[in-house]
Amino acid sequence: MKVCMMTDKTHQGCDEKVPALKAGLQRMKKAAIAFSGGVDSAFLLAVAAASGLDRLVAMTVDSAFVTREEILRAGQVAQDLGVEHQVLTADILKDAKVIENPPERCYHCKAAVFSLIKDAARRAKIAHVLHGVNTDDLKDFRPGMKAAGELGFEAPLLDAGFSKQEIRICSKQMGLATWDLPSQSCLATRIPFGTVITEQALHRIGQAEIFIKSLGFAHVRVRCHGRLARIETDDRSMVSMMQLRQQISAGLKKFGFTFVSLDMDGYRTGKMNPAKK
Repeated sequence: MKVCMMTDKTHQGCDEKVPALKAGLQRMKKAAIAFSGGVDSAFLLAVAAASGLDRLVAMTVDSAFVTREEILRAGQVAQDLGVEHQVLTADILKDAKVIENPPERCYHCKAAVFSLIKDAARRAKIAHVLHGVNTDDLKDFRPGMKAAGELGFEAPLLDAGFSKQEIRICSKQMGLATWDLPSQSCLATRIPFGTVITEQALHRIGQAEIFIKSLGFAHVRVRCHGRLARIETDDRSMVSMMQLRQQISAGLKKFGFTFVSLDMDGYRTGKMNPAKK
């Protein structure tokens, strides 16, 4: 992963923004955070945990769109930070608006998932529900942000002006193990819009990515085009992946793919979004 160099300006950003973020969180008294265990939500949870709230709960939603690895990591991060962790279950494949996979799929998915979190927070008498979006998210196609806004979710990192770069570097300063974690996205993003999402396809994608990561590749996306697997990875991993092409091809074919390809353009965030076409 390309890591941004620490600069005096970045130090200043952390020194100014983190205390302001902490002060805003302290005023909430109680908060529930939509928690994936990724870079952004882990940073938000860590700052909130250091803010002395009366109650803080990390809420993770387990669904067919999330890997077991992510659920376990979220639990471990919350435990390391000493924060109460709740895992909620969403049967997302029963939502017709989601599995039809329209360009607004993320809106319908977030509406369902964040409703679970809001309901759990209400039962716990927690008024403030938060999520970890940052200023970089405004540059991409993110229909899920609309659903979060409609449900009353607050975005402290966005309000404080945190970029992804600043979150990573401030996380490193704070000693968070998640500071250099590759960007996450749900498994549904591997399937082109308009293609119906099935449990079989999600399982196949998950197995394929676990297998490739087991070979030493940290940043991997396996895009599923029917029986064709299109692998995206960072530029630095291209050569190594080509050297293992026969092993990777054989492995993915065992999971049900007929054809296996490597995307020569490499990984780019939101490549399958409409705005990127």
